[in-house]
Amino acid sequence: MAKLLRDFYDRPTLEVARDLLGKYLVRVQEGEKLVCRITETEGYIGRIDKACHAYGYKRTKRTETLFAPPGTAYIYLIYGMYDCLNFVVEPEGEPCAVLIRALEARHHGERIARNRYGCGMAEMSAYQRKNFLNGPGKLCRGMSLTRKENGLDLTGGELYVVERLTDLGLPPCPGDGAPFSIRTGRRIGIDYAEEAADFPWRFWI
Repeated sequence: MAKLLRDFYDRPTLEVARDLLGKYLVRVQEGEKLVCRITETEGYIGRIDKACHAYGYKRTKRTETLFAPPGTAYIYLIYGMYDCLNFVVEPEGEPCAVLIRALEARHHGERIARNRYGCGMAEMSAYQRKNFLNGPGKLCRGMSLTRKENGLDLTGGELYVVERLTDLGLPPCPGDGAPFSIRTGRRIGIDYAEEAADFPWRFWI
């Protein structure tokens, strides 16, 4: 299996954020591989970014994971109710991460839907389908990720990324693997971050 290894994450944040688009996040839940295509990301660079939890190398119990080796999952809670999945990047000690903002279900979608809504995919309303995994809190619920998974090694066997569905022995989905364009824009929900609020560090297919 061609799992992404640590050297993939040990690179500049914005390069990793762009290169993750189109790849596949795998979450192993009770022996089943829940697989989704990554379609939107955001970069956070602690040494210069006022939107980063560890701006200016601020170390707290919450931010300690940001200083971990590249290829570590950083999962935190926002608004007291939503978990958010990030991938720690750049060399160990540099507090940088890529937030995973949106996914598209590719394998075991039924289980992902039940995690998210408590119903099967066929029972989802049009509104639910539109808002299935299009936000960091939504995708964490669908992939059954909480702060319990904070600190997971992304090169391990519980949560990881692969280049292609065929790396998992799965057939490709229609359209996957075709060339795509990448759009960039301001990150979402960080208006408090002064000049950093305007950094064009959000990337999506």
